[in-house]
Amino acid sequence: MPTRVHEEIQQRKPFARMTEEAAVAIKRTAAVLDHSMGEALRTHGITPTQYNVLRILQGSSATGLCGRDIGERLISQVPDVSRLLNRMAEMALITRERSDDDRRHVTVRIASRGVELLREVGPALHVLERRFFEGMDEPTVAAMVAGLDNVRNNR
Repeated sequence: MPTRVHEEIQQRKPFARMTEEAAVAIKRTAAVLDHSMGEALRTHGITPTQYNVLRILQGSSATGLCGRDIGERLISQVPDVSRLLNRMAEMALITRERSDDDRRHVTVRIASRGVELLREVGPALHVLERRFFEGMDEPTVAAMVAGLDNVRNNR
């Protein structure tokens, strides 16, 4: 049975403003999406942030990206991108190549195991997306995306 956010969080008093309710609904929805995605990815041994890094690298050119660029593109910022990339390299999901010209510069690329893992998790995540947006037609989803873009751009 569908519920409104105030019912889900068991709030007894109404929100003071519709914008307050919208902000809480966005946060609650993001938490639900994150949890469901995390559960689906956990069965494949990765976190949502690691999945995000793989998607970023898959979408980048074959020249790869440096850690700073990856950090700037992450959906959720993490305090230590280097440590995240170290773990992913240990899992053979990415490769890192230190520059001969500047030893501080490290180029990161997706490894074949990372590409394979994205292929493996794709169907499960597609099922989740279909479930989350069930009953919403394309124009409704597009309007929601535009509204969320507006919220982010007003910060």
